[in-house]
Amino acid sequence: MFLKIPAASLRLAVFVIASVVLMTIDHRQHHVETVRSALSVVVYPFQYLVNLPVEMGQWVVNSLVTRESLLKENARLREEHLLLSSKLQKFAALEVENQRLNELLESSFKVGERVLVAELLAVELERFQRQIVINKGSREGAFNGQPVVDAAGIMGQIVHVGPFSSTVMLITDASHAIPVQVNRNGLRAVAIGTGATNNLELEYIPNNADIRVGDLIVSSGLGSRFPPGYPVGQVTRVAIDPGEPFAKVTAIPSAKLDRSREVLLVWPQDQTGEVNQAPANSGKS
Repeated sequence: MFLKIPAASLRLAVFVIASVVLMTIDHRQHHVETVRSALSVVVYPFQYLVNLPVEMGQWVVNSLVTRESLLKENARLREEHLLLSSKLQKFAALEVENQRLNELLESSFKVGERVLVAELLAVELERFQRQIVINKGSREGAFNGQPVVDAAGIMGQIVHVGPFSSTVMLITDASHAIPVQVNRNGLRAVAIGTGATNNLELEYIPNNADIRVGDLIVSSGLGSRFPPGYPVGQVTRVAIDPGEPFAKVTAIPSAKLDRSREVLLVWPQDQTGEVNQAPANSGKS
């Protein structure tokens, strides 16, 4: 045992001295760089194999986390897209509604009567009847026979009033009639509904009367049901039969009867300029 100790100490001393010499030479002259490079090439596969399980674990964790985060972000973006799309559609609808309301208000400013905006609730679908239901009733002061208009012209009149809603007979209803006159020359007639969606007939017009295709027909105010001067329709056809005393004249309504969503209830003025709110009988005017 005592003989082996000096030999081990000697070997240790030799290795220490050799290490110091190699480090000194490498630090000053870099002669061992080539050896280090060669050794690194030899050792790299072992380092790679040792680090491979750790790197695989990190890659799997990162992949799962990344995929989960991408799925969450994708779901969030889809929800935001749907929400923004619905808001955009709502904004577009509000823009169109705002435009319609502006047109109605401008129409109300052009006339002197008291008006109230109402919305369409339902459309009656019975044959030859053209009626709608609106969301204003007796609580708001609506009454039978009250004129109803839109931004383009007269739509009809109220024929039934409830507390919360009212039924409006359109001017194209087969039971409706309204006194009118030709805006160009004041020629008087009666516009009768035909039951068709966009068709009126003008009665009691002589064959020699001055009426032309394209003439604007407005309410005459006779009968005190409808205020005068509101557009009713435009003449589309004038047929004269020598064997008949009156010409056959048809017109298309000015109001957008099948498209309006908002309408105006009108309180006509009497001859003194005061608003007339007295109820009137329903039916033909």
